[in-house]
Amino acid sequence: MQTVVITGCGDIGRRVGRLYYAKGASVYGIVRSQVSARLLEEAGIEPRIRDLDAPEEVVALSQPASIMFYFAPPPREGVTDSRIRGWLADLSSENLPEKVVLISTTAVYGDSQGEWVTENSPLQPGTDRGRRRLDAETALQQWSAETGVPIVILRVPGIYGPGRLPRARLEKGLPVLNESESGYTNRIHVDDLARICVAAAERGQAGAVYNVSDGHPGTMTGWFNAVADELGLPRPPQISLQQAETEISAGMLSYLKESRRISNEKMLEELGVELMYPDLKKGIASCD
Repeated sequence: MQTVVITGCGDIGRRVGRLYYAKGASVYGIVRSQVSARLLEEAGIEPRIRDLDAPEEVVALSQPASIMFYFAPPPREGVTDSRIRGWLADLSSENLPEKVVLISTTAVYGDSQGEWVTENSPLQPGTDRGRRRLDAETALQQWSAETGVPIVILRVPGIYGPGRLPRARLEKGLPVLNESESGYTNRIHVDDLARICVAAAERGQAGAVYNVSDGHPGTMTGWFNAVADELGLPRPPQISLQQAETEISAGMLSYLKESRRISNEKMLEELGVELMYPDLKKGIASCD
């Protein structure tokens, strides 16, 4: 029987856990709170509570893990990921898994000015958010080289799905960029992402990096318009990039200032995933 451990077992982790539970695997989820632990129990996942910011806390498992997934976000500040570094330090030679799969982000590529991005494109994150994720990748790669444990890294763009649509923002009528000034963004449906995570564990090449997306990049403005149309809400007002500097939050602005088109060819070819939601039209309709 496989033993699967998911660190940072939130919405995506629960979806991955349910897929493995259906296969008859023993699934553990590492979370931070009792509320999250109860959600895991409802999904048939055995919870373990740990604060990744407290390195003295070590989670004991009944048997070594076949697969470990690391989905926990890095700290909110700085350019390094102390959480994954502490987590890796706790994995002694007696409890090494057979494989580790990490969710990273396409932000590690930085602004590509709308060009297509492959796994061989330069890594030049333009935000601390991207730098923290790149540090997590580096830490895991170094650990893999030292231990010999194979790893797979998934670079993931914007995730959407049930409960993940920007309804509240649209209802508030918050502005977006003029379509002509809005750069390319990329998406993946959360159910497709869960299946990709499983495929990465089962078929991902040791040490491989895979870009994850539906392969149909569009603009952020187009995304908000598509969601508004599906939800029957007014499309958001559009403003110039100059206006956005003062009217849009710094967090959202950091996304708007980067433009790239993510190629998913390697993911499709090597992981053999057939996407359920290869475009926004099908994906958004599934979120009702």
